[in-house]
Amino acid sequence: MAEATVPRIDWQAIERDPRFHALHTRKTRFLWGLMVFSIVFYFLLPIGAAYTPGLFATRVWGPVNVGLLFALAEFVVAWSIAFVYSRRANTEFDAMADELVREAEKIGGWP
Repeated sequence: MAEATVPRIDWQAIERDPRFHALHTRKTRFLWGLMVFSIVFYFLLPIGAAYTPGLFATRVWGPVNVGLLFALAEFVVAWSIAFVYSRRANTEFDAMADELVREAEKIGGWP
């Protein structure tokens, strides 16, 4: 039974590669932007309820008021953020990572 040859990969060489840095920088900036947006949106609910209770108590339809709609919007925003991230990851970040994976053995210096 022949043993499969496992390619040795120099992870430090990959980490020094400018393409890895570009991937890491783009992904980090994008994630920080999403995180800041989600935190701000999340805290607008308690802040708005505390400082503008009249606005949040405004009835929209029957017992449904602005505060309830804003609270439900939290779920919509969370799912939207997940959707936006998955789209960006599947198109941009995965393509950049795939290029690094294809070149991993060359980057590390092994044939």
